[in-house]
Amino acid sequence: MMTSEQRHYLEYCRERYLNSFKNDIMPFWLSHGLDRENGGLFTCLDRDGTLMDTTKSVWFQGRFGFIAAYAYNNVDKNPEWLAASKSCVDFIENHCFDTDGHMFFTVTAQGAGIQKRRYVFSECFAIIAMAEYSLACGDKSYAVKALELFKRTREMLSRPGFLPPKTTQTGYSHSITMMFFNVVAVLKKVIDDPSLDEQLSTSLDLIENKLLSRKYRTLLESVDLEGNMIDTISGRVINPGHCIETSWFLMESAGFFDNPDKVKALALQIFDWDFEWGWDKEYGGIINFRDCRNFPPQDYSQDMKFWWPQCETIIASLYAYKISGDERYLRIHREANEWAFSHFEDRECGEWYGYLHRDGTVAQPAKGNIFKGPFHIPRMMIKSALLCDEILRL
Repeated sequence: MMTSEQRHYLEYCRERYLNSFKNDIMPFWLSHGLDRENGGLFTCLDRDGTLMDTTKSVWFQGRFGFIAAYAYNNVDKNPEWLAASKSCVDFIENHCFDTDGHMFFTVTAQGAGIQKRRYVFSECFAIIAMAEYSLACGDKSYAVKALELFKRTREMLSRPGFLPPKTTQTGYSHSITMMFFNVVAVLKKVIDDPSLDEQLSTSLDLIENKLLSRKYRTLLESVDLEGNMIDTISGRVINPGHCIETSWFLMESAGFFDNPDKVKALALQIFDWDFEWGWDKEYGGIINFRDCRNFPPQDYSQDMKFWWPQCETIIASLYAYKISGDERYLRIHREANEWAFSHFEDRECGEWYGYLHRDGTVAQPAKGNIFKGPFHIPRMMIKSALLCDEILRL
């Protein structure tokens, strides 16, 4: 039974998320980031929103296309949000695909291709943008296009040599395995197809039987074809934020499986293990990287505090509390939530900083770049507000 104090806390969090989203995050990006001349979104913004670089991240055309439609579907039927989503989706369709069908990573303000990478994350974010926009505008054709792109993306991944692996030692990667859980969950709201359930089964099998290390109590970022840890500095990397994100993707997707309780138990186990790896007991916050054998990680940012792992921890701890009823997860949520808001929120210029030193001081004050923009923070606020509502109704 929820106490009155717990109920009050969840009500407070819900209002805080919605207020921050509607009055801070969205206005900042609509005012400073939306390209009203060429369409789409700029993300390379200084602390006060000044545009530093007109290079456009293709990831963020999909990411913000999704966020604006997700907000329209779940927060408020704001026509400006729907228009912003359409602007990003249109920009994707008109400019972001190369002639081989593989999407660019960056383009110019007008949409000319600059760079491609061997990943398919541009495709993944375009898929969820089209799917969520389809739900928002009621046009099924966008759901059909999203499903077609999903199938092409899977085909690209399976085509020998088209997207070469990061190293000759890598067999399976955590990041794309994780991402497909979320892609399928968004797609299934608007369209169904056997390929979606097939991908869910494949991803779950890879998480359970390849990437999960019971010895080291974590998910590894890459393993060999037999699912063994690659005993090198890069092979031993633990990314706590990725693991915690995977945990709530599994919680979200559990209902798609025949044994949802088993999937939820797996998700809770991953969250428990990787919160332990990631939480900085001295300064607070989730750090970037660990080595599963406790050697020093080689990444220069290994002990920094980035914005997005904090967001994933806020969502995952609320989800864990919802599905388990264990008050321990609500205590974790309170600690992670307060640390994030007190250190990342820029009360003078708006939005959140992205990069902190380990002690929580600001490493650099820009609000966006090719990798940071309006996705993890607004997604956390919308998803967490919805979770607070769901828990309060239990």
